[in-house]
Amino acid sequence: MHVLIFTNHFAPESFRINDLAFGLVERGHEVSVVTGLPNYPKGKVFPGYGMLKRNREVINGVSVRRIPLIPRGRGTSFNLVLNYISSAFYFCTLAPFLCRGKYDVIFVFETSPVTIGLPAILIKWRKKIPIVFWVLDLWPESLSATGAVTNKSILGMVRSVVRFIYKRCDRILASSRGFDKSIHATGGYVGKVDYFPNWVEPQLESGDCDYSQLPKLPDGFRIVFTGNIGVAQDFDTILDAAEMLSDRKDIQWIIVGDGRQADRVRQEIKDRGLQHCFHLVGRYPLEAMPYFYDHADALLLPLRDEPIFALTAPGKLSSYLASGKPVIASINGEGADIVNQAEAGIACGAENPTGLRDAVLQLYEKTDEERRAMGQRGVEYARTYFDREKLFAQLEDTLNEVTGKKKKPELVAQT
Repeated sequence: MHVLIFTNHFAPESFRINDLAFGLVERGHEVSVVTGLPNYPKGKVFPGYGMLKRNREVINGVSVRRIPLIPRGRGTSFNLVLNYISSAFYFCTLAPFLCRGKYDVIFVFETSPVTIGLPAILIKWRKKIPIVFWVLDLWPESLSATGAVTNKSILGMVRSVVRFIYKRCDRILASSRGFDKSIHATGGYVGKVDYFPNWVEPQLESGDCDYSQLPKLPDGFRIVFTGNIGVAQDFDTILDAAEMLSDRKDIQWIIVGDGRQADRVRQEIKDRGLQHCFHLVGRYPLEAMPYFYDHADALLLPLRDEPIFALTAPGKLSSYLASGKPVIASINGEGADIVNQAEAGIACGAENPTGLRDAVLQLYEKTDEERRAMGQRGVEYARTYFDREKLFAQLEDTLNEVTGKKKKPELVAQT
């Protein structure tokens, strides 16, 4: 079938939609993508791209059309508003002209902003084809939880937009089981919600990276975090726990990533005198993550104490489990439940510096054999619930069902 994907981000930006699109091509489908100019995470349009440059290309068999937008810039509220408004405007204005082919189904990859669903609805009306909408970020809850928007009137308007989008979807997929209630209640959606979690990406198993170009990590008990350094990740709690353990010279905190809070965290490290144990090593491609996982003694998964985050299983959790290293989950709700069910680490609760300190010490005091056993249980859990091929087969069944191409068999996993 011919799948039309709407997404705020696509290669060369690093998001799972890349692997999903390429995976569908591998399975014999034709895939077209409509996306914006690549500018995440640094907020600047990638070199070689622009309003009139490389707005049409083919990547690994996927036809890509790019929409102009105002980039995120430094990620301030003002910059994000401009980015969100410009992307919604240009997507809705240009999509009908760019999507003139014959498609069987529309697939929406919903990271912020949720307005990526609006141009999909326009094409649905025009082409009379169904929409499958994958929710990875709950709006308006995520806006208020991160402090991006606090005005109740604005949040109410966003909620109305969400309801408008959800009600016009033919099937909604949720990356976390906890999203189901919000999708039905806040979104006003009355259809079926399928559980479709993040899978373990193949780049994490290929080892296709020159490790000689990666930084040498400090000796000691290494606690590794990979990903975005933002408000949601609650670095104050991490820094507090690190400060409590600063006299343990062999406990090292290694942060692989970048984000809006990186400069502030860097200053906090200096102010607290943690340079000897707390290291920001920068952002590296997905293919480099096995290097950092291999050199970790524990992987850190933090989120703030917000109701929305308690419903969320962070995308990196499946990769953490598959790495074979124990996980320290400084989070509440679904993510913590998965770590506990897998018996693959220690969940200590969100925004709890003392609990995080104790979790680190608990793992630190275990034997290498005990930590390896924890990691192996994580691998087995990931193989059972986050296997790429199983989940892609499930997605194919869903696409076939909504397009009427065949009767849907039992799904691998659903709410």
